[in-house]
Amino acid sequence: MKKFNLSTKILLAMFVGMIIGLLFNAEINILPQSLYKPLETYALAPIGTMFINAIKMLVVPMVFVSLVNGVAQMGDIKKLGRVGGKTIGLYLITTALAITIGISLALLINPGSNSSLATGNLTFKVKEAVPIMDMIIDMVPTNPLKAMVDGNMLQVIVFSLLLGVAILSIDKEKSKIILGLFDALNDAIIKIIDYIMLCAPLGVFCLITKVLATLGLSSLVNLGLYMITILIALAVHLIFVYTLFLYGFTKLNPITFYKKFWPVMSIAFSTSSSNATLPVNMEVVEKDFGVKKSILGFTLPLGATVNMDGTAIMQGVATIFISQLYNTNLSFTQILTVIFTATLASIGTAGVPGVGMITLAMVLESVGLPIEGIALIIGVDRILDMCRTVVNITGDAVVTMIVATGENEIDTDVFHSKESTYVKKAAITKET
Repeated sequence: MKKFNLSTKILLAMFVGMIIGLLFNAEINILPQSLYKPLETYALAPIGTMFINAIKMLVVPMVFVSLVNGVAQMGDIKKLGRVGGKTIGLYLITTALAITIGISLALLINPGSNSSLATGNLTFKVKEAVPIMDMIIDMVPTNPLKAMVDGNMLQVIVFSLLLGVAILSIDKEKSKIILGLFDALNDAIIKIIDYIMLCAPLGVFCLITKVLATLGLSSLVNLGLYMITILIALAVHLIFVYTLFLYGFTKLNPITFYKKFWPVMSIAFSTSSSNATLPVNMEVVEKDFGVKKSILGFTLPLGATVNMDGTAIMQGVATIFISQLYNTNLSFTQILTVIFTATLASIGTAGVPGVGMITLAMVLESVGLPIEGIALIIGVDRILDMCRTVVNITGDAVVTMIVATGENEIDTDVFHSKESTYVKKAAITKET
């Protein structure tokens, strides 16, 4: 009998978790809540939380080590500037395209027109959005160790880049010693990821079961058109924009890309966190796609912080949806303002679940729409957050592939190989 590889196990775990979660859902009421409560308390919640924590545990050390390693291994400052310019430019272009797609589809479908949703007694408290200038100032840490403890990724990135540039600039013999240490640390972190990924099917099962069991299905029905609009926009961006960019700039087979990238997408879907998915993303891009550490060590950690295409799509659709609910027609200038503000807001948005609501408040304020409208969509945001995180991390990988191809830092033989890292790992695990 053919053994299942890890990707298939994750897919099966997700599917079974969805079914069991819906059976336990209080609004469907097929399986008793008296049975679900102890299951959630003693199995689903602790296992799911431990799985997410295990991955998040590696985010800060991996970003720090990989960025320092990636920058220092580029060889010269000119290459760093070239790679950095390409990466940031592509991230900004894809984000602007994402929000444009979201707004265009929202204007075409009109999800908020003729809606029966009441807007009279809405209340929503959102954390105060940080002004853009304060965000820029805050990028430079006063204490890099504190930034790592607090998980302030922009500050960690800035310090890592500076340290990498410094190592690149000092005596070659001294830099070899430091690079050897960082290279060994990187390999050790990758090994920890391998251990954690063996538990991925169980972790995904627990997370998906809990989400579907506690999801308000009535809110899904009421906000169905809004959700459909976002899902269509996410699908268009994922299938068409990323596929065209990948094939157009690299000539690599998009089907091979998505087939090998599936484990990362499934982890992103279950955790709703770009940061939590980052360690797995980096391993797959290196070992299954053949991208050199000097490129992915720079592009992927940066992307997990500044590249939020899925979030930008949500903000575009939500802005049009809320404006239609309040019978407010946005001018062309206001729509351009939304595109500009949402693109900037995505830079510095933490890659954690639900943070899009904070940046959405910033976008709504920029065009004078009531923030209270967020209260209508917050109930369905969890399931949409899972979907847009898949788009976020896929965009990071596609841009990395493009930059690596342009810099001739990719082994296409590795990319075209039939077996992925996780297929081989699953086979080795079974044999042992």
